[in-house]
Amino acid sequence: MIDDTDFSGKHVLVVGGSSGIGNGIAHGFRQRGATVHVWGTRASAADYDAADGSDLSGLGYTCVDVGDPDAIEAAPAPFDGLDVLVLCQGTVVYRRGEFEREGWDKVMAVNLDSLMHCSRKFRTALAATQGSIVIVSSISGLKANIGNPAYAASKAGAISLTKTLGQAYAADGIRVNGLAPGLVDTKLTKVTTQNPQRLEGALAAIAQRRAGTPADMAGAAIFLASPLASYVTGHTLVVDGGLSL
Repeated sequence: MIDDTDFSGKHVLVVGGSSGIGNGIAHGFRQRGATVHVWGTRASAADYDAADGSDLSGLGYTCVDVGDPDAIEAAPAPFDGLDVLVLCQGTVVYRRGEFEREGWDKVMAVNLDSLMHCSRKFRTALAATQGSIVIVSSISGLKANIGNPAYAASKAGAISLTKTLGQAYAADGIRVNGLAPGLVDTKLTKVTTQNPQRLEGALAAIAQRRAGTPADMAGAAIFLASPLASYVTGHTLVVDGGLSL
């Protein structure tokens, strides 16, 4: 019996794969036979702490500041070929910092601009393998997000970009899709998950009454990159336990 989720012999790059959702996705592909490389922001893999949800065992690593388009352009390709590109980079500025120019510019550069720069960089490599791109956005891109205008706008932009690149890259044989997580327990959401009162309120709004895990997101990413989703293009799959219902 053929296993459509077997990625043996495939090469996968997870941008933002050093921790959190991206790290879970990276290991999801690794566990299914893929050779996986991740991009992160720290100088070396040894600079990451397991307490922050980082496990770089079995993964290749390169430090790339995706907030800088020139750094993306200069970054070496991790493999001779590429089958799957997962774009999971993301940042947020709390305490209403995104209402100021510095906070806005920082979040938009990482959460939206870099998606286009990375996609353009690897388009030729993905066309050669008839590969796919998975863009990780957020359900914040589907609604208002009080206190974080740049985060919400950038994620809405990511969902729109997924549609446009899905259409534009289809002629190259590249499928572009995305997933929009709800509340996932990572270092970016500690402001909620480590505050009992906030967490209780957040879980009450989720139909499944639990926060998501990076492994939950990995399952969605693997589906979208696999032959099981061969006729899915430009779509963003909401993976939120029912939060947005």
